[in-house]
Amino acid sequence: MPLTLTCGADRKVVNTPLPLDSPLRDLRKIVADWTGHENFKLIHKGALMKDDNAPLSAYKIRPNSTVAVIGGPTSATISRSEQNTLSHINDELSTVRSTLVPALQSFVTTPTEKEHLRLSELLLQSLLRLDAITPDPTWESARRDRKAAVKEVQTYIDQLDEAWRSQTTVK
Repeated sequence: MPLTLTCGADRKVVNTPLPLDSPLRDLRKIVADWTGHENFKLIHKGALMKDDNAPLSAYKIRPNSTVAVIGGPTSATISRSEQNTLSHINDELSTVRSTLVPALQSFVTTPTEKEHLRLSELLLQSLLRLDAITPDPTWESARRDRKAAVKEVQTYIDQLDEAWRSQTTVK
């Protein structure tokens, strides 16, 4: 189930097999692994998530929900490692591959205007998120991976536009 975790300006999409009946402590472990801290508060839709034994469904968490992380490290300490930057890049690319590429493949066979607009917007948002990742100039691996990820997402956008162009010229 994909979840978006936010901590200040940092954002992480977690694609995890956590079922909705998982206790909150499982999500806390994921957040602790991400932030490197144990003391933080989780907030979803304005509600403080306190009971570690309560299932995620008790907090009305669904796939693609956003959970705010309050109190961990500052966003500067989260984002200033090459490994974390690589993780952000891989998370974004993983989300695109798992959610948008299958939709793109089905769009190519049966293109509709509404789906073209939706996929175009979501792919552009992904491209902007990748563009917002600014690795340190000395982090060759992060810079290389970011460049490859941007090219891959741009390829998907080109495929989408080509499928739409070929569909509109047929009419």
